[in-house]
Amino acid sequence: MAKAPVLTPRADDFPRWYQDLINKAELADNGPVRGTMVIRPYGYGLWERMQAEMDARIKETGTENAYFPLLIPQSYLTREADHVEGFAPELAVVTHGGGKELEEPAVVRPTSETIINEYFSKWVQSYRDLPLLINQWANVVRWELRPRLFLRTSEFLWQEGHTAHATYEEARDFAAHIHREVYGDFLENVLAIDFVAGRKTVKERFAGAINTLTLESMMGDGKALQMVTSHELGQNFAKAFNTRYLSKDGAQELVWQTSWGSTTRMIGALVMTHGDDDGLRVPPRLAHIQVVVLAIKGDEAVLAKVRELGDRLKAAGLRVRVDDRTDIPFGRRAVDWELKGVPVRIEIGPRDLESGTAMLARRIPGGKAPVAIDTIVGLLPALLEEDQALLLKQSRERRESRTVEVSTIEEAAEAAVAGGWARVPWATLGEEGEARLAERSLTVRCLVAEDGSVPDDGDAPGNVAIVARAY
Repeated sequence: MAKAPVLTPRADDFPRWYQDLINKAELADNGPVRGTMVIRPYGYGLWERMQAEMDARIKETGTENAYFPLLIPQSYLTREADHVEGFAPELAVVTHGGGKELEEPAVVRPTSETIINEYFSKWVQSYRDLPLLINQWANVVRWELRPRLFLRTSEFLWQEGHTAHATYEEARDFAAHIHREVYGDFLENVLAIDFVAGRKTVKERFAGAINTLTLESMMGDGKALQMVTSHELGQNFAKAFNTRYLSKDGAQELVWQTSWGSTTRMIGALVMTHGDDDGLRVPPRLAHIQVVVLAIKGDEAVLAKVRELGDRLKAAGLRVRVDDRTDIPFGRRAVDWELKGVPVRIEIGPRDLESGTAMLARRIPGGKAPVAIDTIVGLLPALLEEDQALLLKQSRERRESRTVEVSTIEEAAEAAVAGGWARVPWATLGEEGEARLAERSLTVRCLVAEDGSVPDDGDAPGNVAIVARAY
């Protein structure tokens, strides 16, 4: 009788496979309140690595980290009409505290444009105070009707950047720099996830922004996922909060602003982009455990060699876990690390010691082979870089092979329903066509220029719409 698979095969039921993997790789559990999640240590380790890589890139722009309150006076959100309208259905509101009804209800932070602008208006007085570049790592709450772990939860973790500038051009260029040099570099060079960089349509634009830039990636089932966004806010919030500065000419001027964010959704993207029927595959540059060294049996000589090799690998700068839990069957431990997607497993038993070799298993390309123990430290850096490049190549090939050029709305819809992306001229589609697609649960993920670059104008001649089903 055939042994049942550890995970539901992706081809049979992709959503069930995703839930199985989240559970069995010990990434997260559902929280006690509907739509919330508990991020388990292995999943949180991935987030910590994402934070570290992203935080370094953000700080290179001159942005500094700060923290703002979780509770925001409800009146703040009413000051910018589009913003409050956009977030109203998702708000969680606190009406009582300390056993008493509050004089003014407080909104649990859905995003921080309003409260941060309240303080920007105090901190910005002169052109000398600009640009003001702030980022915070925090949690937010948006009441989600159809929750799914990591992808859509009522509470999630993120970073949100907020900046104020003297001119429109400075703000525009900064939003574009974050989009391209921070987020794009991180997705490509750390997460090994391919993307299309584009501009959101007016319908899909962030509430209160004059332009939203996005990076859209294709998941393993062909659906799109919005990975990150960077917004030009214009002067909408500056007007609402009277955030002005004294210019060099002695005039009072409104600031120009940006906001931008990335979330724990990226863990879900990691699963759906790189995962296979055996579990997760973690890019080596991201992995908080790049190599696991396993003792096959509890032989003292084996345990000593496993620990010694672990120390040598750590000294070489690799992130290593030594698994000497020989009271747990070896096969169970090997499957567990396979599910977790650790890039390299090194397995050592008594026979390996006799031959001076170890079994080296590579999770990303698959396969295992014996290698001389003394050569492992020198071999691994190059192998890990090969695996990093392979994941990006596979991600890019998936998107390219499943994207089709079409010329009509119906062709675009057929391609998206079939599990791919469509590229259709925006002039053919327009807002009316976008609305027709929405009736079939299809969206315009972004607009790109004919040459694939990000267009300066949403209605520029030659703009192409990327149409897909999306998470």
